[in-house]
Amino acid sequence: MSLESTAAAARHSPAETSVNVKQSAWTFGRLLAMVGLITLPVLILDQLSKLYVSSHFRLFETYPLIPGWLDCTYTLNPGAAFSLFATMPAGFREAFFIGLSAAAVVVMTVLIARRSTATSTAFACAVVLAGTIGNLIDRVARGRVIDFIYVHHDAFHYPVFNVADAAITIGVAMILLFSWLHERAAARIGPG
Repeated sequence: MSLESTAAAARHSPAETSVNVKQSAWTFGRLLAMVGLITLPVLILDQLSKLYVSSHFRLFETYPLIPGWLDCTYTLNPGAAFSLFATMPAGFREAFFIGLSAAAVVVMTVLIARRSTATSTAFACAVVLAGTIGNLIDRVARGRVIDFIYVHHDAFHYPVFNVADAAITIGVAMILLFSWLHERAAARIGPG
């Protein structure tokens, strides 16, 4: 066996091949790009808007942005997005939401980094990740989430929310839409 063939065999040993297969299942370049270009800007917008509202408004102060339709109303939400579960016992609620948020951060990060996740779905997961981290920061730092976007008209009153809540909602809607479109495309092509 020549020196060159020995070197080639060593480069493609079974242990190294399995490592290469495992590494090829992940795309850390896409993870970094999605986090840098999508998650971080949305997260920064969320945190800066909450910082502005909390430092320029008194609690429950309202400022009309579009009279009769859209207000900036400073509230502190102990519950989930759109004030869900706000009536749960405080200690349980805090532990539950911090644990749930931490798990969601891990799941979204894994989905973004997995090579088998479609780029469109990874994009949507990066949006959800931004919202999840934004509200997690509030929970850890304040014990409650700053909400301030209040949409209403006549008898219609939508719960007060924030940029992070909007990011989570939009990201989940995108994931559902992309999944549905993928299933439709797969059904048109048929079993292969």
